[in-house]
Amino acid sequence: MPATDRARRLAETAALAAADKLAHDVVAIDVSERLPLTDCFVIASAPNERQVQAVVDNVEEKLRALDAKPVRREGTQEARWVLLDFGDVVVHVFHGEEREFYGLERLWKDCPALTLPDEVYGPPRDQTAAGE
Repeated sequence: MPATDRARRLAETAALAAADKLAHDVVAIDVSERLPLTDCFVIASAPNERQVQAVVDNVEEKLRALDAKPVRREGTQEARWVLLDFGDVVVHVFHGEEREFYGLERLWKDCPALTLPDEVYGPPRDQTAAGE
C-alpha cells in the first residue's frame, strides 16, 4: 500500500521547510511497502551543525502547524545526523559528510521517490546569466 495522503503532505511540507533553510539535496522516499513503521523518509543535508539545527527547527515548526509532533528526536545534541520521527514520516537531516557515509538513498534505492514541489530545488537557473 503506497504512502497515505497525510504522509505525502507531511513529507512535502518537511521538504519545503528544509529547503527554506537552505538545505540541499532534499529528497523524499516512499518506504511504506518495505517498512511497516512509517510511510516516508525525507532526507536533507546541510554544510554545518548550525545549519542542520536551523533546518530541524524549521521542519518541526512547519509540521507542528499541521498538528504533527515528533514522537522521537535523536541526534540534536551533535547535529550531525538528526532524526525526527513524526510517525507517518521520518525526517533525516544530515551534515554532508554523514549523509555520504551512511548513504540512506542507496539503502532504500528500490523504493520510489516522491515528487516534490519545484521550490524544494531552488529557483530555476537563468541560463543566459550562466553563459550557456
